[in-house]
Amino acid sequence: MGLYIEKVKLKAPPAYIYENLKTSPYSFFLDSALPSEKLSGFSFMGAEPFLIFQSKKNRITLDRITSRETLKGNPFLVLKDLFKTFKRDPGESPFPFNGGGVGYFSYDLKDFNEHLPDRATDDVNIPDCMVAFYDTILAFDHLRREYSIISSGERRGYENLKNKVMVAKRHRKIGTEPYFYGDNKRKIGLCPYFPPSRLESNFTKAEYIKTVKKAKEYIKAGDIYQVNLSQRFKTTLDTEPFWLYEILRTINPAPFASFLDFGDVKILSSSPERFLKKSGRFIETCPIKGTRPRGKSPTDDTRLKNELLRSAKDRAENLMIIDLERNDLGRISEYGSVRVAEFMACEKYASVFHLVSTVQGKLRKNIDAIDCMTNCFPGGSITGAPKIRSMEIIEELEPVKRSVYTGAIGYIGFDGNMDTSIAIRTLLAKDGVVYFHAGGGIVYDSDPEQEYQETLDKAKALIEAISYEDSVSREKICSA
Repeated sequence: MGLYIEKVKLKAPPAYIYENLKTSPYSFFLDSALPSEKLSGFSFMGAEPFLIFQSKKNRITLDRITSRETLKGNPFLVLKDLFKTFKRDPGESPFPFNGGGVGYFSYDLKDFNEHLPDRATDDVNIPDCMVAFYDTILAFDHLRREYSIISSGERRGYENLKNKVMVAKRHRKIGTEPYFYGDNKRKIGLCPYFPPSRLESNFTKAEYIKTVKKAKEYIKAGDIYQVNLSQRFKTTLDTEPFWLYEILRTINPAPFASFLDFGDVKILSSSPERFLKKSGRFIETCPIKGTRPRGKSPTDDTRLKNELLRSAKDRAENLMIIDLERNDLGRISEYGSVRVAEFMACEKYASVFHLVSTVQGKLRKNIDAIDCMTNCFPGGSITGAPKIRSMEIIEELEPVKRSVYTGAIGYIGFDGNMDTSIAIRTLLAKDGVVYFHAGGGIVYDSDPEQEYQETLDKAKALIEAISYEDSVSREKICSA
């Protein structure tokens, strides 16, 4: 069956439309909550996949509509074969994603790319990888403010999706701001902020500072130039995860926001960082290195932004990661094609400023999306340099597995194209508990106290979202 595209007239914003899909099995929302022509001009959503891939170490399960298959192997290689099976030509589609696999790749899949120690505790115990395959999706073009149903599967799947989304046909008009139940965005801004109750970290402040000092010893010994260290927070979750996600996308919109409802596992992400984008033979990665909190006033904002741009330490960190990413892309790109397209641009988000660089290349012939993933995974901006030794040190110094954190979230299309984010500013909800990490790059001249504070700056939006969820009900957000 060829690709079928139909525009549908819907006035409601994407988050409202997804409300009509979220109770369906394995629904997803790849949500450009901070749309950008450069990074993310489309949002995508869907449900009821025809195949679900999941892996835990080398144990793999393939769930189809009428059957289940279990096998052992390298999950990257099994996925590579699956995408070969479903390969399709999109023709002249105006959309970057026309159906394919949507899901997450946890950081712990690193063990299939390198021989690394296995020391940290896997206390959350979710699949290392979950990718659901969809032949019918809904796309929203943020520039044209238009919805389209895209289908390459059975007519029944197309009709089912259309019936679900058209329920919202007569609802409120599309706005220009992230959608959050009418006027409640303004009300959230008026709610008092306080740290959520029952929030726990796997480090005390003293323990984290001691760990930073240990990392600096490795740097002084010449083992590494830089390493990313994180702490993990957790707390109970007393409401539905999508309600929490709507709060998060409202107070901290991001170009690579996403919500995955994969059974017992829910992923709520407001990531600002692209991991890998593949379009034909074009490949791009956009590492973030360098952070400052947002100011309390316009003057303070300007001061902090300029401080970041002038920081020798942050610029040195960014340059190290640029070199690492050039090396990763160089393994799969034509000789001489890898270039730095943008050098240390300062990007502004709700709670932080980031230094972001863009590295691009032209892929060698016959390099597919999974080849790109295996050669570059995990992203260098969240490991360190050199990458392998940094990952060994992370496994030694961090007491629990990272799971989804610093892995990847996104899509791989049946046409071979791909767009994925680094899973930072990301919440994992399971069994009534929500988990999230925050980290930073440690270098020779890092100040341990400042590094600890940077993790809190990066976690600020997540903590605020949980704080509001913890104190406010869906029926009555707060008194304005």
